[in-house]
Amino acid sequence: MILQMFHGFCMALADSVPGVSGGTVAFILGFYEKFLGALHHLFGADRTRRRDALLYLTKLGLGWCGGMALSVMALSRLFDAQIYLLSSLFLGLTAASLPFIVRSERMNMTVSWKNALCAILGVALVCGLTLFRASAVSGGAIDYWALGLPQIFYLFAAGILAIAAMVLPGISGSTLLLIFGAYLPTIQAVHGFLKGDFAVLPGLAALGLGVLFGAASSVRLIRAALRKYRPQMLYLIMGLMLGSLYAIVMGPATLAVPHLPLTLATFSPLGFALGIMILLGLEKLKVVTAQKEAAPARRSAPIPPQGEHS
Repeated sequence: MILQMFHGFCMALADSVPGVSGGTVAFILGFYEKFLGALHHLFGADRTRRRDALLYLTKLGLGWCGGMALSVMALSRLFDAQIYLLSSLFLGLTAASLPFIVRSERMNMTVSWKNALCAILGVALVCGLTLFRASAVSGGAIDYWALGLPQIFYLFAAGILAIAAMVLPGISGSTLLLIFGAYLPTIQAVHGFLKGDFAVLPGLAALGLGVLFGAASSVRLIRAALRKYRPQMLYLIMGLMLGSLYAIVMGPATLAVPHLPLTLATFSPLGFALGIMILLGLEKLKVVTAQKEAAPARRSAPIPPQGEHS
């Protein structure tokens, strides 16, 4: 249970940072497909699998909520004061993860023009969304206290796309909400709701329903694509992660109080090196976890009969 909560905690910390996806962390730590499978079975007809998926996602969700609460309460000032250090850290983490992914999936990383096109598409998608955010309207475009029917559908669509972004490695759901001008208004609406202001409930319900609908639909498509078109999907994910390097560089400009994008002058070698060390530590944790999970199976394996002596 502690491991699943730690996984969720790491995903939340990534999702709270502009340009970084919780799906990227899941991919790096090696539980991405298990996470997708649990989301898929949560909406399936098999009761046993649905119960197991609910238990797994609950453990993951507890860690995610803890990580997000820590980000909101304790790290928000750090994001403002040390955003370039954190951006450099996530650059190191993401850049160093690429060789590990190539090594672990080398049997499926076949080189072809179709696969290369998928990688280019991934890069273009994240970079395009980041550029769109740079020219988009501010978060004040959405007013949870004065929503019309078009805005309700807009929040519903934003929820669908946000959960799809959160699941796919490359760009975080919070960044996508920023792109659509819904992130800061949503934070304010949640804060108001917790204080007993129920006027924001229709908008939050629309966003939440969009997240549920997106989880039920996009996860199924992503999971099926990984099974049927694994090489192409891997190249697409690699492209998304390469594009996220640009999104991380531009991340400081997406804060509530915008900063200049990361440059060579503001780049932190210490943060970059720390990101690489964190990646190495996560990889070590993944290996140790795999060995611990395999140990019970080895102990329970039947002992082969000894040969007869003549």
